[in-house]
Amino acid sequence: MTYPTVIPAGPPARRGQGERRDGSDFSELSRRITAAGLLRRRPLYYTVRFGAVGLALAGSIVALFTLGDSWAQLLVAVALAVVFGQLGLAAHDLAHRQVFSRRRPSEAGGLLVADLLLGMSYGWWMNKHTRHHANPNHEGKDPDVSPDILVWSRRQASEAKGLPRFVGKHQAALFFPLLTLEGLNLSFNSFRALGSRSVKRPVLEGTLLVLHFGLYFGALLSVLSPGKALVFIAVHQGLFGIYLGSVFAPNHKGMPMIEEGTRLDFLRRQVLTSRNVRGGALVDAFMGGLNYQIEHHLFPSMPTPALGRAQTITERYCAELGIPYHQTGLIDSHREALRHLRSVGEPLRAARD
Repeated sequence: MTYPTVIPAGPPARRGQGERRDGSDFSELSRRITAAGLLRRRPLYYTVRFGAVGLALAGSIVALFTLGDSWAQLLVAVALAVVFGQLGLAAHDLAHRQVFSRRRPSEAGGLLVADLLLGMSYGWWMNKHTRHHANPNHEGKDPDVSPDILVWSRRQASEAKGLPRFVGKHQAALFFPLLTLEGLNLSFNSFRALGSRSVKRPVLEGTLLVLHFGLYFGALLSVLSPGKALVFIAVHQGLFGIYLGSVFAPNHKGMPMIEEGTRLDFLRRQVLTSRNVRGGALVDAFMGGLNYQIEHHLFPSMPTPALGRAQTITERYCAELGIPYHQTGLIDSHREALRHLRSVGEPLRAARD
């Protein structure tokens, strides 16, 4: 199915437009989801899942100290990249209160997993991700599509200067190589954000971040020679960044962008800008449930194991309303994202030619 690159601004929606007689379109979907019991907490699921990730982390640490100063440690670096990716998904679920319904245990778990275990500021990421959920793919409001190194629309490409202008010409080809730096980018932005208002507990988070990197570098240098430690870090952080990018990029990249001034109700704003990824249990585990991105954006606090049933209900409901509902395979989702990156960079290549 082909989608427009941009949802253009149109006249303001009339009162009652896009609404059902008994409430908004989303309210009706919410009633169906609630009646199916899909918003109930799943403590057993998260106990097993987080327990498995914890065991994998502990096993990686044991392997690190057991193998000693050996190039075989690169296998540990690969395994640890997957573990860190799963820790990132765990922090995401905690931030959305999918695990606990109350704020305090969710925040405590998020600080532990994100800052101490992952080396990423929970407060900074939470602020950024909340703004993304409120206005996905909306230029000027969604921080995930703000022009930085990459450009996400032709308007951004026309205004790009310096490094973004150079990278934008070849960004489809450079996308995955750039993802190898994403782990380091998250840590860098986490430290930089400690002085901003987005982090409510800068001293606590700063302490946890310093402790994380002290333990991380200390463990590596106590076991490996400096040269092997640097290679370990490059492999671990590079694959970790690719893993995160492979999980998050298929969700919105290449889906319609929303222009400033466009009026969409909540249901359409979330569905039209999101993409689901098919693939069964393996993709569910790899993406931590974020392959059901449409349902996740509509019901952010819904526990991961309920998303599959919610997908069936949501797709049928969108068909009733005539709302385009897009899902594809994992490989095709990346093709669509890369095709979009190449398309929006076309003006930069044309200017060069």
